[in-house]
Amino acid sequence: MNKGQLIETVAAELGASKAAASRAVDAVINSISQGVKVDESVTIVGFGTFAKKQRSARVGRNPATGEPMQIQATTTVAFKPSQAFKDNL
Repeated sequence: MNKGQLIETVAAELGASKAAASRAVDAVINSISQGVKVDESVTIVGFGTFAKKQRSARVGRNPATGEPMQIQATTTVAFKPSQAFKDNL
């Protein structure tokens, strides 16, 4: 499912227009992004937790040449699904 399909599903579920559903989906995504940025984690009960995660610097390989190269440390986001979410799968 891509974002457009998600918007269509939300619009059908709410009985609202696609424009309203698009604003709702964008608001949720922006709120999660800001929450992780500020609080370092966002927990949605019954769905899961988005958390900021640090990746340390490491040595990798250039796929084209096979030569070793240094990969810089970075910050990323991890998602851990809740047990209820896992049970629905």
